[in-house]
Amino acid sequence: MKMTFRWYGSQSDPIPLKYVKQIPGMTGLMGLLDKPAGVDWPEDEFVALKKEVNDAGLEIEVIESVNVHEDIKMGLPSRDEYIANYISTIRMLAKHGVKVIVYNFMPVFDWLRTDLARVIPEDGSNSLYFDEKDLGEMGPLEIVRKTAEESHGFTLPGWEPERLALLEKTLKQYENIGPDDLRKNFKYFLDAVIPVCEEVGVRMACHPDDPAWPIFGLPRITHSQADFDKMVQLHDSPANTLCLCTGSLGSNPDNDIPAIIRHFGEMDRIGAMHVRNVKYLGHHHFREAAHLSSTGDLDLYEIMKAIHDTVPDTYIRPDHGRMIWDEQGRPGYGLYDRALGAAYLNGLWEAIEKGEGKHA
Repeated sequence: MKMTFRWYGSQSDPIPLKYVKQIPGMTGLMGLLDKPAGVDWPEDEFVALKKEVNDAGLEIEVIESVNVHEDIKMGLPSRDEYIANYISTIRMLAKHGVKVIVYNFMPVFDWLRTDLARVIPEDGSNSLYFDEKDLGEMGPLEIVRKTAEESHGFTLPGWEPERLALLEKTLKQYENIGPDDLRKNFKYFLDAVIPVCEEVGVRMACHPDDPAWPIFGLPRITHSQADFDKMVQLHDSPANTLCLCTGSLGSNPDNDIPAIIRHFGEMDRIGAMHVRNVKYLGHHHFREAAHLSSTGDLDLYEIMKAIHDTVPDTYIRPDHGRMIWDEQGRPGYGLYDRALGAAYLNGLWEAIEKGEGKHA
């Protein structure tokens, strides 16, 4: 297992790399370049990022947010141009040691919350929060405006302004696209990129829908074990994998997270893990919790045990921390609670290893 940390770059992230390096057991980053969907990532910019990360004593073997352009998801004629750019980016990243690319195939919205800083009554911290009832009072444009206002000036993953500038037009285009259509377009994308990944030694890791159900009438096709069973069969290859996010899938209590990890881990179809906890507050109503199992409704011990037993060499990052100790920063991506989460997950891992008579 390699413990990693999401970082947004020295020009955008208030957390210096030296702080990330000081988190016990931290090996590297799940990194990114802040680039619009569909562009061919500039090699010189990635080389500079890699050098900065390596100079801090960290690895960058996983890249997130090589975003899939909406034209690919909608199956428009322009998709081939964007797929060609994607393939070029895959080749460039592989050349510089990247092993896993995390992405998603969610239409329009990558993830959705109705409050980015809901106070947790038990301790006074705040965290990301979702209540579907609130969406009855807010349309898509309103939730975009609210999210931008609550982001403290930071760009949030999946909420990049250029992606949302044509929101009304894009939503209209999706009106005639159902789940089967989206899955067909997904297969077209995978059939193009997975052979390249096999050639250069990169694994694509698809992130689940977040939350784990359809929103605003948009088709969503990756939020259950059955969905991902279909996804891995769209192009059956060890390079076609999941980034299994416990909080995204776990937002739906019908998803048995340890069982899903074991299912896909035994198939060797997990490329990376995002590990976090959620607290259920009602139907389609939850908040994000500290990683400690008892603060939420997911069993982090059983989750880590399933990872240990079936995909022990995977990449993990502590996902979406609370804001604690008066920290101000990008919602969900502060330093302190994610550092605590990493320490907790590493502690569970050590206990599992020693419980089986292995050295940590």
